[in-house]
Amino acid sequence: MSQRFIPSHGGYRKLQSYRKSEIIYDATVYFTKRFFRQGDRTVDQMVQAARSGKQNIAEASMASGTSKETEIKLTNVARASLEELLIDYRDFLRTHSLLEWSKEHPYAMRLSDLLKQKDTSYNILGKGIEHEDPAICTNVIIGLIKVTSYLLHKQISRLEEDFILQGGLRERMTQARLASRRLR
Repeated sequence: MSQRFIPSHGGYRKLQSYRKSEIIYDATVYFTKRFFRQGDRTVDQMVQAARSGKQNIAEASMASGTSKETEIKLTNVARASLEELLIDYRDFLRTHSLLEWSKEHPYAMRLSDLLKQKDTSYNILGKGIEHEDPAICTNVIIGLIKVTSYLLHKQISRLEEDFILQGGLRERMTQARLASRRLR
């Protein structure tokens, strides 16, 4: 019997980072349609950064079976894309003379509670994302991006630990081949 050396992979839809990045994408599409003119280059930049965050999490998860290096790199690209998007939202606040909520702001504290829920969805955050006050909807999305970036940071740390403990594909291939020889 041969030893399997490609571990199960995929499953990105179960990752909290992916689920929250999907909300970020949907919220960004809504936000840019609402606050920017059609054809504004900022719209494309923001939507693409949000999409890149989401898509790179999925691609990293799918690549994880054969390349831990690719998984780590793509997960970090997702995090970098969300950082770019965070800057765009902060620029929006600054250029519209709006303030970013501090951690102690009552709305930020409530948002933090909502974002800790495993079943956080667009429906749960929708009142904030679609609020008539642009400061509220921008800050809700900023909070969501910060939490997702934190989750990706933790995910990258875990991937690093897993690689150190389990090695990569070549090591697993060699171990499987050696085990197969011993069984003959």
